[in-house]
Amino acid sequence: MLNQQTPLDLMFQALADPSRRFMVERLSRGPASVSELAKPLTMSLPAVVQHLQVLENSGLIRTEKVGRVRTCHIEWAAMRTAEQWMDERRKSWERRLDRLGEFLAEDGNQ
Repeated sequence: MLNQQTPLDLMFQALADPSRRFMVERLSRGPASVSELAKPLTMSLPAVVQHLQVLENSGLIRTEKVGRVRTCHIEWAAMRTAEQWMDERRKSWERRLDRLGEFLAEDGNQ
């Protein structure tokens, strides 16, 4: 299992890079071409394409090529998967902290 990467692993690894997070942030506002995504970044176009391949392999984005233009789109279902995982962790910790608070409140009353 340690050598197998789940889709969630790939998503979080893809989002670990600030340039890729920037690209996802930009795509959250709507589709963009590779050149539009590359414009504000201080890296070569081939480097941008490599980052986009990581995002696409993780399932966070999809690309389509029409003529000579490759357009990128965010995959909201994948984003919801990551959001759901984080929400489950948050709820679990909130329950634990609530129980700790109750315990401390009872212990303080004795």
